[in-house]
Amino acid sequence: MNGKKILFVSSELVPYLPENQVSLMSYEAPRMVNSNGGQIRIFMPRYGSINERRHQLHEVIRLSGMNLVINDMDMPLIIKVASIPKERIQVYFIDNEEYFKRKATFADADGNLFPDNDERAIFFAKGVVETVKKLNWSPDIIHVHGWMASLLPLYLRKYYADEPLFADSKIVTSVYDRGYEGALDGEMKNKIAFDGIEEESVSVLSSPDYNNLLKVAVDYSDAIILASEEVPEELKNHIANLSKPVLPYVSLQEAEDAYTNFYQTEVLK
Repeated sequence: MNGKKILFVSSELVPYLPENQVSLMSYEAPRMVNSNGGQIRIFMPRYGSINERRHQLHEVIRLSGMNLVINDMDMPLIIKVASIPKERIQVYFIDNEEYFKRKATFADADGNLFPDNDERAIFFAKGVVETVKKLNWSPDIIHVHGWMASLLPLYLRKYYADEPLFADSKIVTSVYDRGYEGALDGEMKNKIAFDGIEEESVSVLSSPDYNNLLKVAVDYSDAIILASEEVPEELKNHIANLSKPVLPYVSLQEAEDAYTNFYQTEVLK
């Protein structure tokens, strides 16, 4: 991986959020690439539960300040940054008062999904791309983890299709069994269509449940990693019909060799 540039975009990441499959692998995969000589950037949302003081987040003024249009609304983009000390890994946080200030991550105290989770996902995808453009950093691989990040492949291939910075970037999506119950807002498809993305590209989001959202992610990815031992059967069948490189599930102990080999022989071939 020497010198290869990999952009990791994740819904969750330790040590900023509790450990689970998504947050742990979103930490381990960049650490592996970093230790093998690759160049990395990590992006995640700046949820209100993240203690800015303890983790020493600070705003990057030169990257902040633009507005992103989400469903005909101007939403200010704020970029913060912090470092994971023992790994010397820098993490960029996508922030917005309206979408990410609340203390809970995806659902309220009663377990109900936030009604604007669809808009948060659109904002996150656009915010990542706009920030990477400002950094003028062209990744060889863009690796997506977690459902809040799963609109990124679609937006890169459709909304940002003419952006030269990503012309040669390969997109990898990790598919986990850790999703959400129920569905996101029924208007999600129309909010994406507002960005000029044709409706047939996201027709499956007429019912924006977890499986359908991930189908959109893998449809616009170049390669797929099954990151959980148990992936929903519906998703597995969809992936099997895509004729794209797939890395079957491997344990954390096997991940370094398996991921590195997959990146080099299947994704970057």
